[in-house]
Amino acid sequence: MNIIKNHIVKNIFSKAILMMLLLSFSCWISANNLVVKSPNDKIIVGVFNSNNTENGKWFLNVKFNNNGKITEAISKIDLGLILSEGVSFDEMKLIKTSKPLLIKENYVMPHGKSSQRHNEGNEVVFTFENKEKKKLNIIVRVYNDGIAFRYSLSEKGNFTVQDELTSYLIDPETTRWTEKWNPANEGLYASMVSDKIQQEEWCYPALFQTKDNCWFLLHESAVDGTYCGSKLSNKSDKNQYKITFPDPKDGRGKGEALPKITLPWKSPWRAIIIGNLNDIVASTLVDDVAPPSVIKNMDWIKPGAVSWNYWSSNHGTKDFKTVCEFADLALAMDWPYTLLDWEWDSMGNGGKLEDALKYIHSKGIKPLMWYNSGGDHTWVSSTPKDRMLTHENRVAEFTKLKKLGVAGVKVDFFESEKQEMIQYYIDILEDASQFEMMVYFHGCLVPRGWSRTYPNLMTYEAVRGAEWYNNGPEFTTTGPVHNTILPFTRNVVGSMDYTPVTFTNSQFPHLTSYGHELALSVLFESALQHFADRPEGYYELPDEPKKFLREVPTSWDKTILLQGFPGKDVVMARNKSMNWYIGGINGENTEKTLKIKLDFLDKNKKYKLRVIKDGKHDKKLVTDDSVVGSTDSVDVKLLRRGGFVAVISPL
Repeated sequence: MNIIKNHIVKNIFSKAILMMLLLSFSCWISANNLVVKSPNDKIIVGVFNSNNTENGKWFLNVKFNNNGKITEAISKIDLGLILSEGVSFDEMKLIKTSKPLLIKENYVMPHGKSSQRHNEGNEVVFTFENKEKKKLNIIVRVYNDGIAFRYSLSEKGNFTVQDELTSYLIDPETTRWTEKWNPANEGLYASMVSDKIQQEEWCYPALFQTKDNCWFLLHESAVDGTYCGSKLSNKSDKNQYKITFPDPKDGRGKGEALPKITLPWKSPWRAIIIGNLNDIVASTLVDDVAPPSVIKNMDWIKPGAVSWNYWSSNHGTKDFKTVCEFADLALAMDWPYTLLDWEWDSMGNGGKLEDALKYIHSKGIKPLMWYNSGGDHTWVSSTPKDRMLTHENRVAEFTKLKKLGVAGVKVDFFESEKQEMIQYYIDILEDASQFEMMVYFHGCLVPRGWSRTYPNLMTYEAVRGAEWYNNGPEFTTTGPVHNTILPFTRNVVGSMDYTPVTFTNSQFPHLTSYGHELALSVLFESALQHFADRPEGYYELPDEPKKFLREVPTSWDKTILLQGFPGKDVVMARNKSMNWYIGGINGENTEKTLKIKLDFLDKNKKYKLRVIKDGKHDKKLVTDDSVVGSTDSVDVKLLRRGGFVAVISPL
């Protein structure tokens, strides 16, 4: 009996101590105004001193209100910079906190996951002073769907940034989906937790799920020529993901790995999307914190589908007749564009470039053309190599392309995210915009919000896409699962040219069903969607899926995740004008039936629902039509590695 009493007393005492600590913590926060909340109160960011004293190391703590339950998303985000000349913002003193500023924006995007963009956030600027009395501002914004923070130095001077101390401490019980660092950002995502966590350098974006089911995605935005691109590394501590600068060997060792800054200066935004999985998928935070568009008239920026010959014939553009066949395909499928990939300057078998362009235009199709990024940063010698490399070369080439009626360029092989390479990307976008030329980056970095500033940037590769069916047998088995992870990771942060929807085989086969492949046209957002199959792959489809591919948009008004989990399956609905398009895939090796709720539809309206789904085997598609409303749901059976699409149009 005494043992029980002692146990009860100890419990009461422990709870009392905990309450006192929480109360003192709460008073400390409010007294120092070191907390920033989102306008909807769902995300709370606290600013702390590690020593709990006036001077010391500072960090952020991120909490999430998950339907009334407060959960800790990230326990500690270390802050600080180490500059040349012995300037260190490591041990600092907080000297000033600004009043909260409400950030509220509405803007329009001509392409992407949503057309009308709205964001709300609260901004607080924390001013710190180091031992040398130099000041560092840390700007913290807490939006309804995540947080963003950046460093700002307002004094004068020139420095090299020796290190950025930003790092994210992640609980070992938090599951993570991360891609091992590679300059082209074309790896596979691996899922790991606890003792399975690997220690590597990692690409952006990185996805995390806490044991309390709070999701967050780590990324960066508004990277420009005043800084380099960064990556994440947990090599020193498996649960500490530190921002790391480019490897000096990247880009054949050309360019400086450490960024050089001229003050006044602001760093890129460190962006964290936070919420449930739908919040992650629908978020436009990476664009929201990027600078507004520098292009006033965007009427010439036209998203659309593209026919592309490289997947089925790696040297297709060398062959005039192949180029003409893919122009014919674009015409037959009502796609506005065809891409002339590498080797267009070596074209033969009946015609040269000018003949091909003349034929393409005669069909009412607009050509896009490939370029090597050039320079010593790439080993690839494929021509034309240097026509994008300097301002003078770009002006000459864009002038020529404009006269030839070319609508845009694909620029390849960047191989580095060093500061001078970041500036090179932006110089291409700036010059292309002056000639109303659309741009597609290939062999490149992951999106950093540039499409908001330069909406002529239509898409990026930076993904292990269908091209990998050419590179070896591995993607045959890894592709189905990989496809279910991309909507929650890479494609969240910007357009992704996976080059999807292939029904025939390339050099190595795929195991995905026709329904799975068809669904990728909806699941994978890319303003220029390069449909990669050979002409007969599309011509031999039944009428219903063929009609679907003629009409499926490549830019969207709204995006909603209906259900899914990375690595298992995903179902997404995207809206364009009056119609909804749904794509769903199964990444697993077992059949399953998914119940799709239609409660996102307008109430008191009836709709025509057309579902195109797996049939009895992988190469069979069947179509069902019905009338539905917002209170209805539909069961869809998916084959192993299968999929489906649906179109919902108002009656």
